Amino acid sequence: MYRSCLFCQADLGDNQLVEHLPIGRRLAFDGAKGRLWVVCRKCERWNLTPFDDRWEAIEECERQYRGTTQRFATDNIGLARLAEGLELVRIGEPLRPEFAAWRYGDQFGRRRRRYALVTAALVTGGIGLAFAPALAGISIGGGGFYQIFSAFHHLVRAKRKVATIVDQSGAPVRVSIAQVENARLVSDRNEHGWALLVPRRGDATGKSRSRAEFLTLEGRTALDAAAKMLPKLNRSGGSRATVQSAVQLIEGAEGLDQIFKEAARRTGPYVTGSAVQQLSKTPRDFRLALEMATHEDMERVWLAGELLDLERAWREAEEIAAIADTLGVPTELEQQFDQLKGRSDQ
Repeated sequence: MYRSCLFCQADLGDNQLVEHLPIGRRLAFDGAKGRLWVVCRKCERWNLTPFDDRWEAIEECERQYRGTTQRFATDNIGLARLAEGLELVRIGEPLRPEFAAWRYGDQFGRRRRRYALVTAALVTGGIGLAFAPALAGISIGGGGFYQIFSAFHHLVRAKRKVATIVDQSGAPVRVSIAQVENARLVSDRNEHGWALLVPRRGDATGKSRSRAEFLTLEGRTALDAAAKMLPKLNRSGGSRATVQSAVQLIEGAEGLDQIFKEAARRTGPYVTGSAVQQLSKTPRDFRLALEMATHEDMERVWLAGELLDLERAWREAEEIAAIADTLGVPTELEQQFDQLKGRSDQ
C-alpha cells in the first residue's frame, strides 16, 4: 500500500488499530462492494487501496466499527471515531446524493474554509504592508506599491508549476497556475464533442486568441489532464448546496462526455480570432461536477483493470484445477468418462 496521497502527494498518516492497513487516519469501506479507501486529511480525496490489501482490512474495519459506541449513522452511511483517533466511514447502499455529501462535502467544505482563512490572511498582510512604509517614515505611493505587488503576483503565477499533464503524443508537460486558469473547455467536432485547450506558455493570459497558442487535448488525455487541473481551479471549494447542485448535474447526464459537452457549451465554441471564456469562469457547480466525475472515472478505470486481473487469475486457476483433477486417473477410466459424457450430450 502506498503511503502518500495519489492526488496531492501528502503523507496519509498511520494508525495502530487496523493491522492489515496501518496507513491513514480516516478509512472508508464498503463491505458489499469490497472497496476500501484511505482519505487524505490534507486534500480530503479518497485513495482506493490496492486489491491485495483490501479484504482482511475491510473485515477489521467492520469489527472496529461495530465495537465502538462513538458513532453516528444514517440508514446507509456511518461515521465512527475510535479512541486512537482513527475515523471509519462505513458505506452501506446509499443513494448517490447521500454518498456524495459524505465523500465530497467534507472535501469541498474544508477547501472552502481553508481558502477563506488564506484570503483573510493575505488581505490583512496586504493592508499591513501598505501602511508599513508610512509608519517607518518611507513614502511609497499606493499605485507604486500595487504595481510591485501585481508584478510579483503575475510572475509567481506564470513560473510556479502546479501539475504535470501529458499532451496527445504522451510527452509530459508541466503547467503553471496561470496556464490552468486560462485553459478552455470548448465544443469540438471530434468523436467526444469537446476538447481541452491548455496554453503552451506559462505567461499566457485570457486574451490569447489563436488556437496555435494552445495544446489541444482530446479523449482520455483530456480527462486525465482535467482530473489534475480541476482541483486547482476548485481550490475555494463549495457549499453543501453547490455540491448537491453538482451531484444533480451528474445525475442528469447520460455519461461523462455529456457533462463535459454541456460545460463546453457554456463556454462557447472556439472560433479563431474570437475570445472564449476560460474554464475557470464556468459556474462553480459545473466545475465541481467535472472534478467529481473525473475522480470517479479514474476509479472505474482502476476497478476495470482489477476485474481483468481477477478474470486472468481465475482462468489460470481453472486450468490448474483441471490438470490437478486428472492427475493419477488411469487412461482407460478417462476414456470411459469421455464416452459417458458423449452419450449424455446426445
